[in-house]
Amino acid sequence: MKRAIVSVINDLVTDQRVNKSCLALQKAGYEVLLVGRKQRKSPPMDERPYGTKRMKLLFEKGPSFYAEYNIRLFFFLLFHRANLLLSNDLDTVLPNYFISRLKGSKMVFDSHEYFTETPELVNRPKVQRVWKQIEGFVVPKLDEMITVCDSIAELFREKYGVKVHVIRNIPPRKALPPKGDKAALGLPADKHLLILQGSGINIQRGAEELVQAMTLLDDCFLMIIGGGDVLPILKQMVEEQKITDRVRFFPRMPYQQMMAYTQLAELGFCLDKDTNLNYRFSLPNKLFDFIQAGVPIVASHLTEIEKIIRQYDIGTFIENHEPSTIAAIIKEALSDKDRLAVWKQHLAVAAQDLCWENEEKKLLPIYLGTKEE
Repeated sequence: MKRAIVSVINDLVTDQRVNKSCLALQKAGYEVLLVGRKQRKSPPMDERPYGTKRMKLLFEKGPSFYAEYNIRLFFFLLFHRANLLLSNDLDTVLPNYFISRLKGSKMVFDSHEYFTETPELVNRPKVQRVWKQIEGFVVPKLDEMITVCDSIAELFREKYGVKVHVIRNIPPRKALPPKGDKAALGLPADKHLLILQGSGINIQRGAEELVQAMTLLDDCFLMIIGGGDVLPILKQMVEEQKITDRVRFFPRMPYQQMMAYTQLAELGFCLDKDTNLNYRFSLPNKLFDFIQAGVPIVASHLTEIEKIIRQYDIGTFIENHEPSTIAAIIKEALSDKDRLAVWKQHLAVAAQDLCWENEEKKLLPIYLGTKEE
């Protein structure tokens, strides 16, 4: 059997895109091994129908971490057989590229975002320059690559002339668990439930303003589920504003468990700010999670997100990030029962179209074509 090694730099637990890619590789006839890292606070791995390997590192952040992981990954790939190497994001691309050339393995690069324009790099030009050099070294040498939306794909095509496939990060249609029980989950029965979720709840993504808006919404309850660098700030804000009865934080959790909460929400939020190209063209997992869960969306005006919400008419938009503006939009949306009902009807249509079962049909030929070359 052909063997594929899939590499990421995270701890594997909540990366749904990579999990779906591994399952697709199995359908394409590969034996799959997924490689990542294990952090000190990483949750235990759930059972997977393919192999997994999490490397323990000395460093967990900064240049030393990236250097250590890439060196460790290089030697891991060097001493393990693979017909196909699937590199996820720019921070795993160098070891995969060098090994593919050294051993003659096929390589597929899947860019989950426009990595060199993330806010973590935009404000650090020296570090950004290093990653741009890595991108400029590897990407032009690739025959083809994968990314998550049309806008980012076009950027890569124009810059490097490489063939780019668009595979959106969409959840499976049949992945929904039973809807959670409010009482059993400790959620209030007498308030409108709102939700913000994701593994990247970071600065400049509208979370701070959403929490501030909750001071103006005494009949609402906001669930914040996931991880990110802004969470300590949000928790401090909630304490200082004395709104612990309106906002509750939940840690990262398995997808099925999270979606039991998500389905209870009346509105979900995609409030990223247009502060960099990566955010401008983002198409986050949570958008499709909300669609599958039948949850209307309140979003900022970002290219790819707005395109889908307007195409299916499944939500509304904020015109700015003032907390008072966000609160007013929430009140308006919740008070218009007819509009909510229309959104819910349209969400059911969107969920049928925007599901992994349809998206996977575009991915399998890429893997099968690679396999047969």
